[in-house]
Amino acid sequence: MPYYIFDLVIGEEFKNQGGLILEDLELASDRADQLACELCIVRPELKAKGCAVRVTNADNRELYRTPLDPVPLWMRPRH
Repeated sequence: MPYYIFDLVIGEEFKNQGGLILEDLELASDRADQLACELCIVRPELKAKGCAVRVTNADNRELYRTPLDPVPLWMRPRH
């Protein structure tokens, strides 16, 4: 199973939030969304700064990014 790293993105700065071994990118992106929601509650001042949570792999390649102030589910395009 792959190892995913989660970072808080503040401008050009990446602050490591830890890593997890997860089954696939879908689970990692769900965890990133959850982390973004948690950060909004704990650090609401970050929402106005355009911060995000990103997911990278062991090669430091970005695989997913979600803003701390996400678009509501009902406004997202359907696949």
